[in-house]
Amino acid sequence: MTPRVPAPKVAVLGAGGWGTALALSLLRAGHSDVTLWARRAEAAQELRERRENVAYLPGVPLPPELHITSKLAEAVDGAELALVVTPSVGVPDLLAALPQKLPLLLCAKGLGPNGERLSELARAGGFAWLAVLSGPNHAEEIGRGLPAATVIASDDPALARRAQALLQSASLRPYTSGDPVGVELGGVLKNVLAVAAGLVDGLHLGDNAKASLLTRGLPEMARYLDWAGAQPGTLYGLSGLGDLIATAGSRHSRNRAAGEALALGEQPEQGGKVVEGLRTARLLHDWGEQHGFDLPIIHAVSRVAAGEWAPQQAARELMEREMRAE
Repeated sequence: MTPRVPAPKVAVLGAGGWGTALALSLLRAGHSDVTLWARRAEAAQELRERRENVAYLPGVPLPPELHITSKLAEAVDGAELALVVTPSVGVPDLLAALPQKLPLLLCAKGLGPNGERLSELARAGGFAWLAVLSGPNHAEEIGRGLPAATVIASDDPALARRAQALLQSASLRPYTSGDPVGVELGGVLKNVLAVAAGLVDGLHLGDNAKASLLTRGLPEMARYLDWAGAQPGTLYGLSGLGDLIATAGSRHSRNRAAGEALALGEQPEQGGKVVEGLRTARLLHDWGEQHGFDLPIIHAVSRVAAGEWAPQQAARELMEREMRAE
């Protein structure tokens, strides 16, 4: 009789909407040993009792086989892979508490406190097995099993393929990439342009304005990606253009909604949910100023978010820039 091979354990670190959706996706992929870690004990208790993430993914039941804990050591003990899905501001503290031998799949779409890529922080923290995941992946849809594709990138092809095999299911199709820099940054940069798209929506400037802004935003993304050493073609894949299309036009996008709220004179924060694009805009603004890069759309979003420009002024400034060739 062939001995039974134990099911691989996968830990999902972060019980927001995206972390919950990825945990559900792993269960749909046929994995029976999935642990979802919540930072706060009371949040974990509520998830266990209600079997629903009411705050971040309402209406989606959590199967009884999904293990939920607030004890980090318990979550990662014996895990073959840990998905890091906390907001970017919480990643440094989480990394400091994790064993360095643990293979990580970084799924957050943001930058470190000084503009570092999250993978750079992990490398500096001694983690050797790293991959990143990014793509047009709204938690509200993946959590419900709607079809989507994503990209898993790593300098270690074997790790990328292993993560791909773990996540592959009838509703989620992961691709692999050898450009972790481009894949990681695509998911970061598009958030700023999604805020800009929300400003267009809130000001009722129309589809032409929105399409023009997003198209002209791609070269701004490309300037940063080229400086960071990304492969040029990655911008036009799922983690770049694909994610931008989804985030700039979706009712699920908190970055787009934050831009719309700014245009309407409302607070962009949404029930305590992190809006990565607002913070990233300022970091990229400062980077462009420091290195002399022309980033007019990113600068405009940063100034509106900081209260330095009214949304209407941002629109005027962009439209009245010096004439030039495309």
